[in-house]
Amino acid sequence: MIKPLQKNSPSSKNKFQLNLAQKLLLVFCIIVLAFSSLPIMVVLFIGLLPTLTIIITDPKNAYKLTIVGCLNLSGVFISLVRIFNQYAAGIPVSIIGNIFNIIIMLGFAAIGAVLYYELPSLFIAIYKASSQRRLHSIDNKLEKLTQEWGNEIISGIMK
Repeated sequence: MIKPLQKNSPSSKNKFQLNLAQKLLLVFCIIVLAFSSLPIMVVLFIGLLPTLTIIITDPKNAYKLTIVGCLNLSGVFISLVRIFNQYAAGIPVSIIGNIFNIIIMLGFAAIGAVLYYELPSLFIAIYKASSQRRLHSIDNKLEKLTQEWGNEIISGIMK
């Protein structure tokens, strides 16, 4: 006999939680990374501010975080390539100081937000147009059948 899954059963709750030791280890690793690769971390922190904002303000919306975060990361990666090519302490200042780099980083996040909010409307419009075409096709076939078989037979079937 198959038992239904209970709401409070351990298998229905798949939440990922860290204990205190894991949290401390994670914080320690982030601090070590921040000091060992400071130029990269500065550009990542400034460039990923829209993604961090979504993590803080809307943590339950994984789709929004995925779309905006991936596009934001791709915009930041363009600036990170310059750091990877020339690893120096003054590079992040020149990257952050250049307004075009900021526009690229934040612009990709804005494109992600626009995609998140407008893509469902676009798919709804495409679906409506497709269903209208299908309905028009069915009406044309019904019209051809009425011409072939006559209106009396078709109206008798519809009753």
